[in-house]
Amino acid sequence: MGRGKIAIKRIDNSTSRQVTFSKRRSGLLKKAKELAILCDAQVGVVIFSSTSKLHEYSSTSMKSVIERYNKTKEEHQQLLNQGSEIKFWQREAASLRQQLMELQENHRKLMGEGLYGLSVNDLQKLENQLEMSFRGVRMKKENALTEEIQEHSRKASLIHQENVELCKKVKLIEQENMELYRKVWNNCKKLQKV
Repeated sequence: MGRGKIAIKRIDNSTSRQVTFSKRRSGLLKKAKELAILCDAQVGVVIFSSTSKLHEYSSTSMKSVIERYNKTKEEHQQLLNQGSEIKFWQREAASLRQQLMELQENHRKLMGEGLYGLSVNDLQKLENQLEMSFRGVRMKKENALTEEIQEHSRKASLIHQENVELCKKVKLIEQENMELYRKVWNNCKKLQKV
């Protein structure tokens, strides 16, 4: 027997309303999880009960879902206004061109080109920047060498331990050989007496 259709309106009985809320909330959150898993979708659900209790589910983090929603909504609003979209992309292109020019200029200065016209102060700043870069490279190199030395020390320690174990085995074999030699010698003496 199938379920009967119910009228979608506010439930007057508070107990029934709470039970229905709990069941439907669970069903909605279950569907949200299934949608996220089955369709590889980024899902976020926020529910406030009539008592202002928060219930939420997000397939990633709720913060990232909300940030993505706000960003997409903002981009959509910009797309609705074609004039502002063109201005937006013009500003973006101009900003990127400016950044590219600054990066190229900094690169030339770091390579020692185009230094004419720089004041002593600017040259000092450039020198300080290069020294900081060198320090960073040296620190990275020292860390790499330290890690390499530690790795070699660890391997040397393992080899030393293996060597100690082998020496113990050799001594044990020598003792066994001496014991066998004594037994053979004693047996030879007994045979000579007979």
